[in-house]
Amino acid sequence: MSTTTDQTMSPAFDLQPYKSLDREVLTARIQAVRDAMGPRLLILGHHYQQDEVIAMSDLRGDSYKLSELAAADEQCEAIAFCGVHFMAETADILANRPERLAQRNGRRVTVILPDLAAGCSLADMAEIDQVEDCWQQLAEVIDVDDVMPITYVNSAASLKAFCGQRGGIVCTSANAEAALKWAFARRSRVLFFPDQHLGRNTARAMGIPLDEMPVWNPHEQELGGNTDETIRHSRVLLWQGHCSVHQMFLPQHVREFRETYPGIKILVHPECQMEVADQADVIGSTGKIIRAVEESPPGTKWAIGTELHLVHRLKHEHPEQEIHFLSPLVCMCATMYRIDLPHLCWSLENLAAGTPVNVIAVDDQTARWSLEALQRMLQIR
Repeated sequence: MSTTTDQTMSPAFDLQPYKSLDREVLTARIQAVRDAMGPRLLILGHHYQQDEVIAMSDLRGDSYKLSELAAADEQCEAIAFCGVHFMAETADILANRPERLAQRNGRRVTVILPDLAAGCSLADMAEIDQVEDCWQQLAEVIDVDDVMPITYVNSAASLKAFCGQRGGIVCTSANAEAALKWAFARRSRVLFFPDQHLGRNTARAMGIPLDEMPVWNPHEQELGGNTDETIRHSRVLLWQGHCSVHQMFLPQHVREFRETYPGIKILVHPECQMEVADQADVIGSTGKIIRAVEESPPGTKWAIGTELHLVHRLKHEHPEQEIHFLSPLVCMCATMYRIDLPHLCWSLENLAAGTPVNVIAVDDQTARWSLEALQRMLQIR
């Protein structure tokens, strides 16, 4: 069942005319909706968004922070999520969880995604039928009751529900280690999906050897390309998925920056390949990357391996430091980039007019089990 529904109640404004408006006009019209709706509207902006979109956001953060904000807000009646599809799904699940609905006498918070094409290539690398097939195959070799499923927040609601039904958890890059520790306190093995690099870098830092972390290839018919013995010897089963942005950073980029800029520090996201993470001075979530720069003294030199818009924003906000983008190639999140001022203005004016477009609504059964896994994520530290 699709978790996205367009709940437009009457003919909506056409998007096309918005594309010809200049930035000043769009910004003014967006601000007019913000002023009119006040605290009834919450605009969430992910750190990877363009600066002009971030400027229109009420709150900004990484996936973990925005999940917390969506869970905590008690005033808003509508959320415009300037991010990607799975983030809007998470906001819908948390904002419309049973206790919040009871407080509002059953009234739902409307969650909109300004452009439905803003997806996530990483999330698309694990589909629910593939994960269910993996689970069934594992059950023929090991006791799956002793396997804890963990899905990265960059995944569809159906995968979060899969974990919730089986006692599992959602994690973000900010709390992946806490999630793994939580899992190992309860079971002896973990199935970690969809990002292999986050799982490998985190588990390896906890002392788990590489030969206990086989990769499950969902396109291989038999055991994800593994043998029975490899599965039995495993502690963390890694899904063969990756972020197309962070996959672009390579070990030679690190070496080149160290040679060119003596004393430079390398700061990377844990979605980067192990060979890159091994050479970094600091590894951390988007939030940790920002804090590392904020807390460093003037004159610090950084080469940062994460999404381009965030690195450029940090460079602009911290002129007292020397900040470089780690890759020589343009490396931005193309799907995040789809959220722009025309789409934001169009979706907000439709919302204000009572003709909401691009409404993200997760079906009750999926939302129920996803919430189980998400609440565990929000509870651990």
